[in-house]
Parts: sequence; C-alpha cells; structure tokens
Amino acid sequence: MTRRDDVVAGLREAGGFVSAQALHAQICSTGTRIGLATIYRTLSSLTEAGEIDTVRGADGEVTYRACDTVEHHHHLTCRECGHTVELNAETVETWASAVADRYGFTAVDHTVEITGICRACSGR
Repeated sequence: MTRRDDVVAGLREAGGFVSAQALHAQICSTGTRIGLATIYRTLSSLTEAGEIDTVRGADGEVTYRACDTVEHHHHLTCRECGHTVELNAETVETWASAVADRYGFTAVDHTVEITGICRACSGR
C-alpha cells in the first residue's frame, strides 16, 4: 500500500471532514509510519486533483473528506460530531448562475457549506 493509499483509506475510515493532524494520528494509531509532512503533501495533491473536498472551519482550520462523488456538490455537516451528508442542490446552482449572469460574470465557481446539529446529536 502506498502512502497515498494510506491517506485515502484514512479519509474513508474517518467518514466526515477531518484535519490533517487528526488524520495523521488516526493513520499512525494503526501502526503505519507516516510523517505529518507527507500527510499534508498528499492531501494537497489529492485536493488539486479534485479527488477530495476541503472545508475551512470557523476557526480557519482546513479539514478534508473523501467524498462519494467527484461531481460538484455541497455538504451538510454536523457541528457536534462531524457527520456529513453530500447534497446536490440544484436550487443553489440555478441561483449562482442567475447572479453571475445578472452581473455579467463568467467562469463562476462557488462553495456552499451548510452546518447544523444532526438528529443523533440533537437527541443527546
């Protein structure tokens, strides 16, 4: 297994968005030896290739997730436990396109992240 495979497997195991430091600790806890710098380099290359998604939290920390789709989508993430649902939000796409058209913008990109507290955490 390559270091890249280790990182992708760790992201899949994490399930939700995870920081590089948390991912490093998780992978190392399995007995795999990997440096934090390698984690960062691998996450950077996976992000650039569009193979994983990133979200910047309110504290400014970037977190990473291996999504089920490489198509453009958004996320609904629990602020308590990190549980994440992938969303295909056609209404958002239509709105973003209309706003861009209205102001004469082209090649528009956007990010919409929705956070809340999931059902399981709300019930605690």
